Amino acid sequence: MPQKKEAIQEKSSELDDTTYQKIIKLIEEGKIFLIPTEFKQAIVIFTQALDLLPRPKNQWAAALWLYVYLGDVYFHTANYLQAKEAFFDALNCPGGWTNPFVLLRLGETLFELKEIESAKEYLLRAYLLEGEDIFTNEDPKYLHFLRQNVTIQR
Repeated sequence: MPQKKEAIQEKSSELDDTTYQKIIKLIEEGKIFLIPTEFKQAIVIFTQALDLLPRPKNQWAAALWLYVYLGDVYFHTANYLQAKEAFFDALNCPGGWTNPFVLLRLGETLFELKEIESAKEYLLRAYLLEGEDIFTNEDPKYLHFLRQNVTIQR
């Protein structure tokens, strides 16, 4: 998680200090609730932080992290349509298209939604950026699916 103000801002514009501090505080608070019994509270807090960002929200690097947190919670609660939306929003933030975790989790989400061709595309993108290591802590079915559907040299 970025700790410096510059790390969660778009290059050409800056959040005002008050907004920035509120968002950082909410992110830290929301991370406390990243356990299965508290996921609903995490969603509330991350959504509050996202609501503080000026529009368009996708111009801010902070939005990337907030969409990732939301998408991951939705994924782990099997709310795949909401996860899909959050991860596509994350893709459109600074650094989203090159973030292997975003690509991985979006691919997994699409797999769960039976959107096989799209799942293959995003899982492969994650694989190409990080290799098999990115699948280490994931359900083996995703790497198995990728191996079955794409020729991967090991």
